[in-house]
Amino acid sequence: MRAFVVLLSLAVIVVAAALLNRQDPSGPSLVLDSGHVVAPPRSLESFELIDHRERAFDNERFEGRWSIAMIGFTHCPDICPTALHQLAMLKERLAERNGELGVVFVSVDPERDTPEVLDRYIGFFGNGLIGATGEREQLQRVADSLDFAWVKVGQGEGRYTVDHSGALALIDPEARLAGYFVPPFDLDAMEADLERILASAGRL
Repeated sequence: MRAFVVLLSLAVIVVAAALLNRQDPSGPSLVLDSGHVVAPPRSLESFELIDHRERAFDNERFEGRWSIAMIGFTHCPDICPTALHQLAMLKERLAERNGELGVVFVSVDPERDTPEVLDRYIGFFGNGLIGATGEREQLQRVADSLDFAWVKVGQGEGRYTVDHSGALALIDPEARLAGYFVPPFDLDAMEADLERILASAGRL
């Protein structure tokens, strides 16, 4: 059941992104090897979260640079740590030529993932990553803006896990949704796709 929910969420994301691709009448969209371009880019709904350093994290924190955002939770056994490891490597690769890529991990498990927990967790993957969480209403605003989904799944005796979308959202320097990367993630393909996007829309 858990795998089905995740796969269904991913399917919704891919379909939504493909439909958005066809909405741009100004010309052909970029074709990516590892994801989809959202054309034209879509503004995010206003939100207010808190980051791993207990600072406010809102739409403005995305401005001025390209970023990749994902949702997840620190107790995630596979999808989250794998993706964060790959994003940390991608961030390092791009820093050598293009500048800073923001990487934002939004926890949809605020009951367990306090700023202190997030700080320790993202520290495992390198410097410069951002962890954020907040009230459920605000988390839902972020998820809706990114076409992401999650559901809390009880496991009995007070235990639970969280099934969530596994795609990555590309945010442009104007804090707009610009595309998706979908699993399985390939670093070389993602790097090449970002180079195409940057060449077309501006550098990091």
